[in-house]
Amino acid sequence: MKPPPPRALAVRARNWVWDWVRSTPGTHIWLLIIGITSLVIASASEGLEQFLLHRTSSNIHELNEHPVPSLLISGFWIEQPGSFLLYVAMFELVHANVERWMGSWRWLLTVGAAHVAATLASQELVLLAIEGHRLPRSMTHVVDIGVSYGLAAAAGVLTYRLRPPWRYGYLVGLLAFFGVPLATGATFTDFGHAIALALGFAAWPLTPAGRPGPDDADKRDEDAPDEDAPDEDMAGDDAAGAGGGPDRPGPPPGRRQE
Repeated sequence: MKPPPPRALAVRARNWVWDWVRSTPGTHIWLLIIGITSLVIASASEGLEQFLLHRTSSNIHELNEHPVPSLLISGFWIEQPGSFLLYVAMFELVHANVERWMGSWRWLLTVGAAHVAATLASQELVLLAIEGHRLPRSMTHVVDIGVSYGLAAAAGVLTYRLRPPWRYGYLVGLLAFFGVPLATGATFTDFGHAIALALGFAAWPLTPAGRPGPDDADKRDEDAPDEDAPDEDMAGDDAAGAGGGPDRPGPPPGRRQE
């Protein structure tokens, strides 16, 4: 069999990439924004870089001054622009697969809720540590940006997408990846990751696997008894009365049954 020409292969690859991007718009819009903000950080002076990182953080100070903007904006920046390609790979492997499976709105609800909840809970932990004199007061201005909370939640949801036995191996690795730092000198970020991962696990009802689909409804309808179907015993009695059963002969030929 003659292999397809390179031009045809290029067209197929382009169509596949375009279909993939169209089926996961939220993931790729998010990646595009992160790419732009990473370029801004990479090209900024050191003073401007520090100003932007602190101004867009969801730390205690910014949450008190600008609660809603800081929660939203902090999810579109990464502290190290050089790690952008790593985030591209993680987004394609985790976010894109989860969004394609769940649907864009359910995916957005899951990762958005996890980002907000994990941010607020981790900063509350920082506040309690400051009030207990276990952390310096300067931690109210700590840089707290990034997309890792959303990634942790999506990674939790992805557990339900995998089939056994791959699911179990993935789950063990996931729990080890987030659990070991939490058990060995956890930071407020590790605490936030644990919360986001738990919310990802809790998003089971939003997944296709957790919602009854048309196939399940059809199966229930097939298993349910048909109320309109005649009872077998009654049908047998009617047949016996009309045409004669094995113990009751029918009318002789040529004579109408009365």
